[in-house]
Amino acid sequence: MLTYEIQHQQEYSRGELLLRTFFGWLYIAIPHGIILCFVSLAWWFMAIGAFFLILFSGVTPRWYYEWTVKLQRWSLRVNGRLNNLVDGYPEFGMEGKDDKTKFALVFWQIGREEMLLRFLLAWLYAGIPHGLVLWIRMIATCILILLAFFAVLFTGKYPEDWHTFNVGSFRWAARRNLFFFWLYKDYPPFSGKPDQKQSFDFEKNSDA
Repeated sequence: MLTYEIQHQQEYSRGELLLRTFFGWLYIAIPHGIILCFVSLAWWFMAIGAFFLILFSGVTPRWYYEWTVKLQRWSLRVNGRLNNLVDGYPEFGMEGKDDKTKFALVFWQIGREEMLLRFLLAWLYAGIPHGLVLWIRMIATCILILLAFFAVLFTGKYPEDWHTFNVGSFRWAARRNLFFFWLYKDYPPFSGKPDQKQSFDFEKNSDA
């Protein structure tokens, strides 16, 4: 079960929109990106270690799961701002908090056989079909992100349907990637809809 949410605001700041669009690369992408590169590199070594631990012991290490979740939360905070899906500045760090984004993942133990199946063939039965559909959907998402820029600029509002669609695209990609690395249990659906029947309620839940 995956929870991947970005809050849709009733009103968006035009000033923040313009600042992020023209200078977000400087004050968000570069400082966060540099640190995230090193954190992601460490994660890759952890994934290799987790592969052999699962292969020989049949146990998915908890530290691999926890590091992945924290990394995904940080990335979500940054991507949500860089794509103008939410206002505010993303907090630094693996323990960073955010009341406008939510990422959670149910921990589970994968068996050796299924892990090997995914390692050897997931590119064929998940990577290719999902990749083709996601490629088309991401084109539509890029177009909507561009149109949403003008919508927020002139009205201060981000059309909710567009926001839902765009968040769904990133959720879909996250599910697929987590499936490849043995952390998402089921075969990812061809959909951007949340796993849960109801979306996360940001008004009742403030922890990231």
